[in-house]
Amino acid sequence: QVQLVESRGGLVQPGGSLRLSCAASGSIFSIYTMGWYRQAPGKQRELVATITKGGSTNYADSVKGRFTISRDNTKNMVYLQMNSLKPEDTAVYYCNADVAVVAGHHYGVWGQGTQVTVSP
Repeated sequence: QVQLVESRGGLVQPGGSLRLSCAASGSIFSIYTMGWYRQAPGKQRELVATITKGGSTNYADSVKGRFTISRDNTKNMVYLQMNSLKPEDTAVYYCNADVAVVAGHHYGVWGQGTQVTVSP
């Protein structure tokens, strides 16, 4: 069984910064793409950013230039550095990973989510 555990989010003022981390644990053969998604009240879950095992990144247009995704393959961790936060960034943030427990068999795993609130 593979688990993803996110760090605690928090309350941040507009213009502030916050760094989220997510650790994968369990019987892991390899982790492919990792990413962050978010879901605001009354809205669908949306992609924030993804990063491949080789380090290629992809960002939602709404966070480009403000958020940076990174990962440490030696620690099975992924990070999301969020700068210049806006009230519209308020959401529950979820970590996601495409994990293989044996060669050739992989599946998506979700973290439990962590609340990020941007407010004066």
